[in-house]
Amino acid sequence: MEPALGGSRSQPGQGRQRVETEHDRSEAQPSHGRPRADSAQDGVGAWSGWGEPQAESARSGEPAQGGARRRSGRGGAGARARRGGRGRRGSDWLPDGPDAETPADAGPPADPESVARAICLRLLTMAPKTRAQLAEALRKRDVPDEAAEAVLDRFSELGLINDEAFAEAWVDSRHHGRGLAKRALAAELRHRGVDSDTVNEAVDRLDSDQELETARRLVERKLASTRNLDPKVRTRRLAGMLARKGYPPGLSFRVIREALEQEGVEVEEDFS
Repeated sequence: MEPALGGSRSQPGQGRQRVETEHDRSEAQPSHGRPRADSAQDGVGAWSGWGEPQAESARSGEPAQGGARRRSGRGGAGARARRGGRGRRGSDWLPDGPDAETPADAGPPADPESVARAICLRLLTMAPKTRAQLAEALRKRDVPDEAAEAVLDRFSELGLINDEAFAEAWVDSRHHGRGLAKRALAAELRHRGVDSDTVNEAVDRLDSDQELETARRLVERKLASTRNLDPKVRTRRLAGMLARKGYPPGLSFRVIREALEQEGVEVEEDFS
């Protein structure tokens, strides 16, 4: 038999073997856009970030071209949803209360007095409060008046609410800390709902000599910052500072004149 033109003599069955080899090779190369079945059976993710199969690169242990390998079943909105579901498993509560139509939501309504006690205890833990302040807080939270009065009365019996002690402590703290005079202290206590008799008893604990000494310290502290100003301007500024703290004009003028005369500055009688 003569050899075929342009090629060597073929062996029997060689052509068929070559066709089968090319067929197997085409089967081994997965088509774009369709994952290989054997890669899915191996548990290897079959898709890259660019939509190309990953079976051959996964077997070789090298990253495939066109994107990093992704492992199926991890990440994404589905995984986040599953994690969120696990976080709430066994719990019927949301940040603003129990879920609707759950055993936690089916319980009896809260007792108004229990609610009032919880509110008062929380406020008193933060800072001392007068009875009027606590009553206003309960009204804002729609606690019934009867329940609020019962809780406030009980707290007063236990000494947790004591307007007299509150007023005395307020006067001591604000006078020594801020230098406030009787008039300013009385206005602050009335604003917090303390009755007039309690206010008067608390501010009367400050005698005139103590109030005078406090005014002198305030003027002495402020005097250095006004030395380059005109005497009238200095006088008005010092008097305004004392007036804001509740000192009467007569006491203020007396203290300011004494302080300026020590510096050799004459002060007119009328500085209004």
